[in-house]
Amino acid sequence: MADNARAKKLADLIREVVAQKLQRGIKDPRLGTHVTITDTRVTGDLREATVFYTVYGDDEDRASAAAGLESAKGMLRSAVGRAAGTKFTPTLTFVADALPDTARTIEDLLDKARLSDAAVREASSGAEYAGGADPYKKPGEDEDEDAAAE
Repeated sequence: MADNARAKKLADLIREVVAQKLQRGIKDPRLGTHVTITDTRVTGDLREATVFYTVYGDDEDRASAAAGLESAKGMLRSAVGRAAGTKFTPTLTFVADALPDTARTIEDLLDKARLSDAAVREASSGAEYAGGADPYKKPGEDEDEDAAAE
């Protein structure tokens, strides 16, 4: 089994080679400049690599990019094999990265929180404390109140 440093180096190399090949070497119109390689992970035995990608566009562009990546998988794997120089070239699996969708969800939640904070801020403007500004008794105040009561 390979160490983690070697797997990370191979993952970085795969990411760079696949990105360069997609940009310059593959003439598939489905891929073009819309596909961005975001991350690559390699298993500990260096046999399988998962390549995460994002696609700029709508669902139709994502589906066509996924089909284009599947059709170019062999060419990309051979380019990785030439660049890596390892005994066994890892098999490539392309997975659409969920990062943009997750970021969009987080942004929506933050917008809701901002609106809620604004509503609370507006409702609390002009409000007064129920028991006065300082509800805690200070030393010496009890004696003043007892003297005033007599």
